[in-house]
Amino acid sequence: MAELTIDMTYAKGLFLAAQQRDKAEEILEELASLSDLFHQETAFFDFICSPVISGSEKKTVVSTVLKDRISDEMVNFLMILIDKGRGRHFDKMRYQYIKLFNESKGYTTGMLYSVSPLSGEQIEAFEEKTGTYLGKEVKLTNKIDTSLLGGVRIFVDGKLIDASVKKRLEDLMETLDQQKYA
Repeated sequence: MAELTIDMTYAKGLFLAAQQRDKAEEILEELASLSDLFHQETAFFDFICSPVISGSEKKTVVSTVLKDRISDEMVNFLMILIDKGRGRHFDKMRYQYIKLFNESKGYTTGMLYSVSPLSGEQIEAFEEKTGTYLGKEVKLTNKIDTSLLGGVRIFVDGKLIDASVKKRLEDLMETLDQQKYA
């Protein structure tokens, strides 16, 4: 729980700084690019996160490698993460930043799990129904879950909407068990 608070604190600081400079969307894109870089170049990410390497050495390398590729705000953010030893939290902080960005635009995001890929129209229909249920605009990302027999599961804002065949069968079994003992 403390990590979530830390991640949100750093993300909120970055988001507020980005908003003040009218760079919230640019920072969002840079976070995605850096995340991709860190996942592709794991040695570079491990270097940034290493407790054995001095902070000044890390800062020198980061400045040299990234200075002309990302904004000064993002370079400064990475320097703070290095100073505080929070580099390993980068992706979690990015996730929290995305949430803050989406909230500022008036929508939330979630995952839509299905057995097979859904069409754009189907996803839009689920976004509309979920948005009506939650009282806000929702953007869903479709993920494949082969453990589902059919139907969908939607996870958004900490809520699970389970409209899967598996869940319906479980509910039916529970009802039948209750009637058996009644």
